[in-house]
Amino acid sequence: MGAVEPDLYRDTWVRYLGYANEVGESFRPLVPVPVVWASYGVATAYVTADAIDKGRRAAAAHVQDPAQATRVGVAVVDTFIWQSLASVAIPGFTINRLCAASLALLGTLTRWPLPLRRWATTALGLATIPVIITPIDREHPSCHIRTS
Repeated sequence: MGAVEPDLYRDTWVRYLGYANEVGESFRPLVPVPVVWASYGVATAYVTADAIDKGRRAAAAHVQDPAQATRVGVAVVDTFIWQSLASVAIPGFTINRLCAASLALLGTLTRWPLPLRRWATTALGLATIPVIITPIDREHPSCHIRTS
C-alpha cells in the first residue's frame, strides 16, 4: 500500500492562511481597515482553495462511478461552510470583540497612552489566536471527509 498523500490544506503551514483574518483583527487598532479586510481576503482564498481541493479528492475517489457526483458536491459545500465558519467567521468575530472590549476597558481602567493601549490590545488578540484555533484544528471535520 502507498503512503497517504498529505493534505496541503491541513498538514502544512498553508493551514495557517485560514487564520489570517484573526491576525488582521488583532492588528485592527494599529493598521488601516483595508489591511484588516485584506486579511479576510487571504482567509477566504484559503477556504475556497480547500473546498475545491476536497471536491477534487472526492471526484478522484469516485472516478469509476460518475453517479457519485452528489458526494463530490457535498464534500465541496461541507468543507466551504465548515471552513467559513470555523476558520473565518467565528474566530474573527471572537478576536474582534475581544480586542474592542480590551481597548475600551484599558481606556477606562488605565491612564496608559493610546498607542500603548493599542499595542496591548493587539498583543492580547495575537495571544488569543492559539487558544481559539487549537480546538478547531483538533476537531476539524472537513479533514475527515470520506471519499469512498
